[in-house]
Amino acid sequence: MSAMNFEQARVNMIEYQIRPWEVLDQNVLDLLYAVKREDFVPPAYRMLAFSDLEVPIGHGERMWQPKLEARVLQELAVKPTDLVLEVGTGSGYFAALLAHRAQHVYSVEINPELKASAEANLRRAGVENVTLELGDGARGWTKHAPYDIIVLTGSTPVLPPQLLQQMKPGGRLISVVGSPPVMAARLVTCTGVGVYSSIDVLETQIAPLTNALANERFSF
Repeated sequence: MSAMNFEQARVNMIEYQIRPWEVLDQNVLDLLYAVKREDFVPPAYRMLAFSDLEVPIGHGERMWQPKLEARVLQELAVKPTDLVLEVGTGSGYFAALLAHRAQHVYSVEINPELKASAEANLRRAGVENVTLELGDGARGWTKHAPYDIIVLTGSTPVLPPQLLQQMKPGGRLISVVGSPPVMAARLVTCTGVGVYSSIDVLETQIAPLTNALANERFSF
């Protein structure tokens, strides 16, 4: 696909996949033009970079559909002063999107090969305000807490209380919560110390995080 065809495919993705998902924030739409999704897709799947599907990135993992990436960005309303925790780096693309809006992104990836690949992708894209760390972030990542924004890129049957405790007052967390067939992207806002409100913003299904919390009494 030529550079011109990539740009047309990007336009089509935004106009026919993303806008119909109620993503109308021009700042988010502009970001999708600025950060080149095709540069974060494995070469074998580059032609599918703008398709309405979860592109495989190896090791059994997949990128989110473009419309989910855009909708989550819109719901989070990232600000230039925000410190962000992303759990599950994957290809590094969503970290790059977050980094263009936030002060700094800390992204935790449990698979060392995916972490290395994401580092290379981010470096080629010139993204400098992302710190990738190797580890299991399914219960959060206390090293840089508290955070203004927390994003889980895999689902979790139950939202761990540790994650809520790592949010700043005014902070936002988004995660796909539940088990098939009942799953939804849940936006949790910390309205005060130890006080939270939540809303399910859309129904969707994605694969679970490695070591996602399954059996604790606490849920939110």
